Amino acid sequence: MFSLSVAIFKSMKLHNKINSDELKNRLLTSDEPRITLSFYKYHTIPNPKLFRDHLYLNWSALEVFGRIYVAEEGINGQISVAEENFEAFKAAFNSISFLDGVRMNIAIEKEGKSFYKLKIKVRPKIVADGLDDESFDVNKRGKHLDAKEYNELTDDPNTLVVDMRNHYESEVGYFENAIRPDVETFREALPIVEELLKEDKDKNIVMYCTGGIRCEKASAYYLHKGFKNVYMVNGGIIEYARQAEKYNLRNKYIGKNFVFDERMGERISEEIVAKCHQCGATCDTHVNCSNDACHILFIQCESCAAQYENCCSKECSDFNKLPEEERTVLKKTLQFNGTKFGKGRYKAHRKDDQL
Repeated sequence: MFSLSVAIFKSMKLHNKINSDELKNRLLTSDEPRITLSFYKYHTIPNPKLFRDHLYLNWSALEVFGRIYVAEEGINGQISVAEENFEAFKAAFNSISFLDGVRMNIAIEKEGKSFYKLKIKVRPKIVADGLDDESFDVNKRGKHLDAKEYNELTDDPNTLVVDMRNHYESEVGYFENAIRPDVETFREALPIVEELLKEDKDKNIVMYCTGGIRCEKASAYYLHKGFKNVYMVNGGIIEYARQAEKYNLRNKYIGKNFVFDERMGERISEEIVAKCHQCGATCDTHVNCSNDACHILFIQCESCAAQYENCCSKECSDFNKLPEEERTVLKKTLQFNGTKFGKGRYKAHRKDDQL
């Protein structure tokens, strides 16, 4: 698949050494057009660390930015690449035998300012699912549906649609009539969805997620659990939206598709289905609280962003105004909305806020 000497690896910098703020500023001020895309492939990789270093060495030379997870079970990546390097990147991508021909999910929106540096990490799994893969056949998966097939099957009243994403993703957009579990992680979703559908094992179960990777494993798991007719949207929301537009199909997805990069989302339809977590106004803009000691992910409208100075609460806004030395001391004892980190578990009505 590839071969590089240990001596070459030792002589190369295989991690980014530049300050993140500087890299982000470079991206925001650059007018270089970039393409954002995602991909994944379940495939046995005998030496994930060596493969990771090979990718970093070659793809950083092409100025690829993004987040890539490598494990013995495969690879999962969300990246951006300069338009002028895109053909060279595709050639490098397809030169890896098991990636040759793998679909690249190109972002719906053309804005390429999604990532500002390259991170490639070796993980136990490419998606944290909490499953014992030895206990069932992970290769026996559900049937893929293209956009036309999805529209036809979901017109059948014997079909249930299940969102396999987290609550903060489905809050801003979802397929019509989808069951949307109130979960924070994919690991948490698997048993909850199984319980929700325990009386519907003979119905058509259609699952979807952002790019399709979560449904690959989930569909195999539910077939193992006795569900008869399991389907998944091929390529997830991203590919569905692309096909719906290309073939002039009715778009059954409502709202925005949450994405895990600097953009926070891409619009699939014009409907706005979420509300500002602070004032309740119609809004679907995800942000992170600008208080770094909090940093909670939440939905905020422009008016509340101005009122709270891009923070999730008055407490965080006031904290940000303190001298850095005082903040450094206080953040060890104070707790904010996101101190213990809950994705979008925002406490909207704090006592110190007059909303």
